[in-house]
Amino acid sequence: MPHVEWGTALYQLFIFIVLFLLLRKYALGPIMGVMNARSEKIANDITAAEKNRQEALKLMEEQKAELKAARQDAQKVLETARVSAEKQAEDIVARAKEEAEQFKKTAQTDIAREKEQAMAALREQVGALSVMLATKIIEKELDGQQQEKLVSDFLKEVGEAK
Repeated sequence: MPHVEWGTALYQLFIFIVLFLLLRKYALGPIMGVMNARSEKIANDITAAEKNRQEALKLMEEQKAELKAARQDAQKVLETARVSAEKQAEDIVARAKEEAEQFKKTAQTDIAREKEQAMAALREQVGALSVMLATKIIEKELDGQQQEKLVSDFLKEVGEAK
């Protein structure tokens, strides 16, 4: 069996323990601190990312609600514009009908006045012609043939006077 030197083994064990304590204090402590800090940073980043995701979802829902409200407002505006346009069209048609009716009444009034004037002028002419005919008949005392000739001459004159 090999012979173990206990002094060297204890010395190596002592050096190992001292080295382990030194490594633990100066190397493993800071490394573990860095590892813990990194672990906390990652946990904080995950928490912040989840918080940001929740906020993004909330903002997205708010935007959807605002978009829906904007669409409803736009629909209301379009409906109001459509109703307004229909009312304007109805008003224009009503005004056009009213103006046409007024024009028709004016035209009828003008036609009636012109007709009355024409009738009055015709009465005057008939009256004047009757007086002329009576005067000619009275001036001449005529037999039947002469009267017929006189009447036809008179009618020819009236026809030419028109």
